[in-house]
Amino acid sequence: MDWLTQTKIPIGQGARAVFDWLQINGAWFFDGLADAMDTVIDAILWAFLTPHPLIIVAIFVAITWALQRNWRICLLIVAGFLFILNQGYWEATMESLTLVLSACIVCMGVGVPIGIACAHRPKLYSFVQPILDLMQTLPTFVYLIPTVIFFGIGTFAGLVATIVFVLPAPIRLTQLGVAQTPTALLEAAQAFGATRRQILWKVELPSAFPQIMAGLNQTIMLSLSMVVIAGLVGADGLGIPVVRALNTVNAALGFESGFVIVVVAIMLDRMLRVNRK
Repeated sequence: MDWLTQTKIPIGQGARAVFDWLQINGAWFFDGLADAMDTVIDAILWAFLTPHPLIIVAIFVAITWALQRNWRICLLIVAGFLFILNQGYWEATMESLTLVLSACIVCMGVGVPIGIACAHRPKLYSFVQPILDLMQTLPTFVYLIPTVIFFGIGTFAGLVATIVFVLPAPIRLTQLGVAQTPTALLEAAQAFGATRRQILWKVELPSAFPQIMAGLNQTIMLSLSMVVIAGLVGADGLGIPVVRALNTVNAALGFESGFVIVVVAIMLDRMLRVNRK
């Protein structure tokens, strides 16, 4: 089998050449994108950290009540935030929520239109599907390397890595929801002379709404699961104490920060659970 290894397919060299070319010729684009997104991230973080923590808690409780109409879940949200305050992780939690919210805005803004296009064009989805598989199965640490090369160390690098990992979820679920629109509804809309735009907005999207909201829920949960990975590239938030605990073999710090992440995940999941009905 030596003959098989004598001529190695230059995958690594080819990828490095592409990255080097992009780094040299696209520096203006990557720097401008990083500066613009850093401004957005700073604005969201300012909105989370400037008010008193109890005001933020009240806002989340109000959103939960509007979505759930369940006082028990509102009480859970209050208890969760009070636990975070008690543990001293308020600022880190707000930094992680900023990363999650930024990732959701980008992923849903990009993923939903792509999912709709894929549902209307099966050949396009056949082309996109292997790319989505690659984005979800490629080890996160692999695409952290070009992320750091292009954007440097910081929160935006963590955001890019999060987006690459999370984006397939809203695309797949939106495509599934729109593609599964009942044929009877489509035929009825066409019989009444509805245009393609009217069919999309008044038939397909309402029918696919549960799947789209499930995609939003998955986007939030997957983004939150990336906070530790983002911490490895310098992104602020709950990933920092986890990484510090790993480096110092501090079991107490690791369990403490990890449990806070679990509490945040439970709260966000309960807030959006009504949308899956």
